[in-house]
Amino acid sequence: GTRQEFSMSAMSPDEQEDVALRILTTCKLCLSMYPSTEMSRLHMCDCIFCTPCLQQYVLFAIGGGCGAPVTCPDMACREKGVLLDSEIACFAPSDKVQLYQRLKYERGVQLDPSKTWCPVLKCQAACSVDPRSDGQPGSVLCPACRTVFCSVCKSDWRQGHSCSKSQPLKRPSFDNGIQVSDEADSPIKQCPGCAVYIERNQGCAQMLCKNCKHTFCWYCLECLDGDIFLRHYDKGPCRNKLGHSRASVMWNRTQVVGILVGVSIIVLVTSPLLVLASPCIICCICKSCRGKKKKKETRPDTKI
Repeated sequence: GTRQEFSMSAMSPDEQEDVALRILTTCKLCLSMYPSTEMSRLHMCDCIFCTPCLQQYVLFAIGGGCGAPVTCPDMACREKGVLLDSEIACFAPSDKVQLYQRLKYERGVQLDPSKTWCPVLKCQAACSVDPRSDGQPGSVLCPACRTVFCSVCKSDWRQGHSCSKSQPLKRPSFDNGIQVSDEADSPIKQCPGCAVYIERNQGCAQMLCKNCKHTFCWYCLECLDGDIFLRHYDKGPCRNKLGHSRASVMWNRTQVVGILVGVSIIVLVTSPLLVLASPCIICCICKSCRGKKKKKETRPDTKI
């Protein structure tokens, strides 16, 4: 018989749905294969995942992100995509979406130096702060309850008010182009990538932001995304500040080298075998496709 090829545009809706169900795509999160009807593509980065995985990921990100942007779950995403509010609304229930919007607003007020919260417990309105040129605290008027308070210590503002918590603003110092914080041992800092607040109570100085997946040094905030051997802690102001012994660092580097060498050996050994076996694999695929076509051709067209 003759073989005819049809484009998707020439198919009926039922036939297009049947083809979509037969085309399977692998989800990069659960590594399972799903039809295209059960996959979802992110608008900003075009990464594609199965819808159940994205639903679970968005719920987890809302619960632990404190209002931070929900980034693409693929750590190797080149675009560093961020989910739109409309996408979050599709993958999360309405109560979780409302929670995310509230946390997002509170985070925006917290990170904005020109905003602060009213200290009155029954008010808690967002107030505008007019920064002074000398870096000293000033008075803030709450637009809701009309309370006047200090922008730093949040106590009532009176004539001649002196704030006990006020400190002059300090500019960051630089050592060979590396920013060195004057408060290197501070337990709370902001991620240099997304500005979300991170608390470090123990562990080493290599930090991974769970919000933007950015790896950096806790002391100087330098990027460590490509430093798999942790050479940053061999010299400079952060020398020997990783938090692990020298033997532990050398053992980690040996493991990394061993993994890279092992993967290289596996690729070198298996690549000739894959080349030799590729004709057999192609023949098996073609035979299975031909068998399915023969079954469809022999299927009776009349209905009883």
